Amino acid sequence: MDDMSGPYFIRGSVSLPEAELMWRFSRSSGPGGQHVNTSDSQVELRFDLASTEALPEVWKARALERLASRMVGGVVTVRASEHRSQWRNRETAAVRLAALLAEATAPPPKPRRATKIPRGINERRLRVKKQRSETKRGRQGRGWG
Repeated sequence: MDDMSGPYFIRGSVSLPEAELMWRFSRSSGPGGQHVNTSDSQVELRFDLASTEALPEVWKARALERLASRMVGGVVTVRASEHRSQWRNRETAAVRLAALLAEATAPPPKPRRATKIPRGINERRLRVKKQRSETKRGRQGRGWG
């Protein structure tokens, strides 16, 4: 039962290195019944992003920059406690960490290229604007206020 369901891929063929994941288990808050007092079902998954060799350098630099506010000493922590089973919480935490790293290592979006507004569209906008102002001007004065 201790085996995880395969590698958790971050992006492409890069996956979370099983050996570098640090697991900690504690009692979860919330409902559960008699069994809850003895089972450590809350999962805390820690990953040392600063010293990992599993990620390409470019990705690592990108992730360190983007996750700076979430890290303590170069270590990213993810918690999961929504399931009553420790195993399912482990799955959830691993998937969450993989998703977090995937987002943090994604390449920046392409810069937007400014394009010229077509003349026809600009003229139409000005025409509609003029009509609107005429409509409003017609409301001034007699009997409208």
